[in-house]
Amino acid sequence: MSILIFIIILAVLILVHELGHFLAAKRAGIKVKEFGIGFPPSLWRKTAGETTYSVNLIPFGGFVKILGEDPHDEDVSAEERARSMVYKSRLIQATVLAAGVFFNIAFAWLLISLGYMSGLPTPISQAKTEIRNPRLVVTLVTPDSPAARSEIKPGDAIISVSSGRNSLQELTPQTVSNFIEAHGREQITVVHARGGQTYESILVPKEGIIAGRRAIGVGMDIIGIQKLPVHQAFYEAAKTTVNLTIAIAKSIGKFIVDAFRGEGKLSQITGPVGIVGLVGDVSELGFIYVLSFTAFISVNLAVINMLPFPALDGGRILFLLIEAIKGSPIKPAVSRAVNGIGFAVLILLMIVVTIHDIVKLF
Repeated sequence: MSILIFIIILAVLILVHELGHFLAAKRAGIKVKEFGIGFPPSLWRKTAGETTYSVNLIPFGGFVKILGEDPHDEDVSAEERARSMVYKSRLIQATVLAAGVFFNIAFAWLLISLGYMSGLPTPISQAKTEIRNPRLVVTLVTPDSPAARSEIKPGDAIISVSSGRNSLQELTPQTVSNFIEAHGREQITVVHARGGQTYESILVPKEGIIAGRRAIGVGMDIIGIQKLPVHQAFYEAAKTTVNLTIAIAKSIGKFIVDAFRGEGKLSQITGPVGIVGLVGDVSELGFIYVLSFTAFISVNLAVINMLPFPALDGGRILFLLIEAIKGSPIKPAVSRAVNGIGFAVLILLMIVVTIHDIVKLF
């Protein structure tokens, strides 16, 4: 089920991205030869005007074929030059290339807005309106900790904490932390809930997680459901989307800097296999969490696509900038070679990350 949900999420996000390119090209008067949902072989095709619309068998997103998108592979006739992307201004070309990224971010904003309208899990400290059903929720599980070796996962609601005959009456991050410290050499029983299921984990706190005290390795916050009116939902979602985009950009930037310093770790990134596992965890928490996770992935795709790296939209925009500065097009052989190398590096990175994710499963 997790794999199916992941495929649906990925397909929708790729389709949204390609829709951005499609609409921007149409808006700029560029000829779009085909807009496809999924990938061939084709199940259904219909030509309307100059564009063929298709529904295809392989359901991984979609694609758009734009006249002159790859000028080195196309023989554009004199009659079609005015409708070809390569003969448009570099600003228009950059706009078409960036439109996919814009649509991914806008889609994330829409999903988060719908989340706020429906009722989005929100820390009580960040709430703008009254919070319904506040609960103590696990927000973080520290790797190689007692909690990491138990059934406890981020998003779990803590129902009770006890040790022998001693049971905690008030559940807050501070009271739980104090209780664990007071019973640091005893077994701690944590009852937690996820997706309608209740679990019981027995843990022994250990040193080294928090300086000077014993801990089980969880971060906690009081989280409830915040439901906002439409106008406020869109406003708060816009702020959340901007902050999320900045945070993801900083995180990816840090990884790149660390990689150049030789300090980058594969544990900092997650591939398709790892994301499938995350989808499984998130889907157990409920639809709203899946909605939020989809928004998170959509912003990730947007930020990654804007990196000035060959074969990505950002790399192609960088090529346009270089052409504008030098005043002439980049030689076809050079652009082909650079994009080919960039694509190969991306595929190699994906393979390495996937292998790393698989190894972590065992």
